[in-house]
Amino acid sequence: MGAGVFITLEGVEGSGKTTHAKILADALRAAGRDVIITHEPGGTRAGQAIRAIFLDPAVSLDLAAELLLVLADRAQHVREKLKPALAAGTIVISDRYADSTVAYQGYARGFDLDFLRELNRLATDGIMPDLTIVLDCRVPTGLARISQRMSGASSPRRPDRFEGEDADFHARVRQGFLEIARDEPGRVRVVDSEQSLERVSAEIRRLVDELLERRCP
Repeated sequence: MGAGVFITLEGVEGSGKTTHAKILADALRAAGRDVIITHEPGGTRAGQAIRAIFLDPAVSLDLAAELLLVLADRAQHVREKLKPALAAGTIVISDRYADSTVAYQGYARGFDLDFLRELNRLATDGIMPDLTIVLDCRVPTGLARISQRMSGASSPRRPDRFEGEDADFHARVRQGFLEIARDEPGRVRVVDSEQSLERVSAEIRRLVDELLERRCP
């Protein structure tokens, strides 16, 4: 994978991934590290076009089409952004990656998990995170945060394709992430994101510092 370090943040809607990706990146840059933040879907120019379709609830998508869109986004993201950054020795922080496909399209939508893992291997070109942090919160907490964020925005918007799903769907997504963490405890760590912002960010930073001490002291 090169000399870089790859960190992903995962979790249900409203778990705090985007907020904590920025906090972590700012802290690492202040410590003198070379860092980029990216996200899925939409981390490349092609991905932005895919994201517009993928998240728009007004666009009818067959579940297979939904899956193939997110994999196409990932394939472009890996080859255009992740591989070059990691080869250059950069710390890459991604808001969502391959585990989201297993949780959303597998555990929640019902696609075969082994089949999804094979597709992910193709899309990722074998690149997996050095550390994945699952920000875990109860579904009502996450959905309440999403609702508050939408209503408080300067331009209020409607829920996207996934935000608008019912609570049972989000519960299956959450269970999916927790199952992934149980299956891969060496790579995936769970942080309770219902704690204060300061406690969550401190726990994330501790996990990342432990990784960096091993990888690039």
